Amino acid sequence: MAVTAGMIPIIWLVILAVLVVIEIITLGLTTIWFAGGALAALVVSLLGGPIWLQILLFIGVSVILLIFTRPLAVRYMNKNQQKTNVDSIPGKTGVVTETIDNLKAEGQVMVDGTVWTARSQNGDTIEEGKVVKVLAVEGVKLIVEVEK
Repeated sequence: MAVTAGMIPIIWLVILAVLVVIEIITLGLTTIWFAGGALAALVVSLLGGPIWLQILLFIGVSVILLIFTRPLAVRYMNKNQQKTNVDSIPGKTGVVTETIDNLKAEGQVMVDGTVWTARSQNGDTIEEGKVVKVLAVEGVKLIVEVEK
């Protein structure tokens, strides 16, 4: 079956619908940019533009939308993400609840009411009761230094 000029707008409409449905299902900002390109091609098709222009617009509009709007959309969608408990700990201060001794693989620190296994960054022993700053989280251990 040959594709006639009257069928081309329908093809672009089907492509547009499929891309929008995929975007709704995935919600991953994966096909919405191409749906914009298909919409542009559909409009040119309805206005009687040649097929080469429709394809060029589909590709061009899709790429332009992808390059210029995706970073903004991703930033907007990710702005409400909460850090996990572990992600929020570096930079906080805590109190040593069990003397930290890297050689003996001992030590605990309480940060925000939670007790964590801890090691000192430079290998120094840190006595119980000292205030420390969390530098990093490695696995389930906090890497700390004495608060200055």
